[in-house]
Amino acid sequence: MNADQGLFVPLILGILEGLTEFLPVSSTGHLLLAGHFFGLTQPATFVVLIQLGAILAVVTVYFAKLGMLIRDALTGKRYAWQFALSVILACFPAVIAGVLLRDFIQGDLWESAALICWTLLIGGFILLIVDRLKLEPKYDDIYTFPWHLALIIGLFQMLSLVPGVSRSGSTVVGGMLFGASKRAAAEFTFFVALPIMVGAFGYDLYKSRDLIDSSIALNVAIGFAAAFVVGAIVVRYLLNFVSRYGFAPFAWWRIAVGIFGLIGIYFFGR
Repeated sequence: MNADQGLFVPLILGILEGLTEFLPVSSTGHLLLAGHFFGLTQPATFVVLIQLGAILAVVTVYFAKLGMLIRDALTGKRYAWQFALSVILACFPAVIAGVLLRDFIQGDLWESAALICWTLLIGGFILLIVDRLKLEPKYDDIYTFPWHLALIIGLFQMLSLVPGVSRSGSTVVGGMLFGASKRAAAEFTFFVALPIMVGAFGYDLYKSRDLIDSSIALNVAIGFAAAFVVGAIVVRYLLNFVSRYGFAPFAWWRIAVGIFGLIGIYFFGR
């Protein structure tokens, strides 16, 4: 980051993270493209660490539900344990792949703006097609998701390790194709995100502990706060928006960003 950029860059990136983390548009892809085209750059560790701000936004909005789930799990309620296991199953594939491929993902894949644009573009068309399919949902309540559905969603979530694919987008597509309603598929991504991103935060913080100084710590704090505030707004209104309009608006958003990104690369390169 250039010295004259001050605290503007982490603030803008934090807002962008909070805005896109729970939308099926790939927050990581948007952050990396912001760096590629506009010079809004931060270390790879920053991108991972500010995601916890968006996660705390979920905790804030779903505080009552999370408290109820914990209480019911401690008192032996079957549905709570079944739901907890479903979330764990959905997280497991991406966790293993993420740990094994971390250096490759944050190195080779994150460096390719063209790859990000293509995955945004292709993923947008896939999301648009799935959104328009005449699917008959079998599951409208996330607490009744069967374990095989949770595992399938987890396998789809592995695709999101490729920047531009989108964690929420891949889980939504997997959920809808195998029986979840649009609203339930979107809501399940919130809960799957909690352990995934908290784990990624802790692991990346440990791996990068020697690289974090007072300068980057301040930037992370600013990006974290911005991601939290904007993320809370998005989470609060996203499900109603999806119930009313579906995922087509986000699909077109992805397609537009992918096309303009590829045009920018063609004419301006780096």
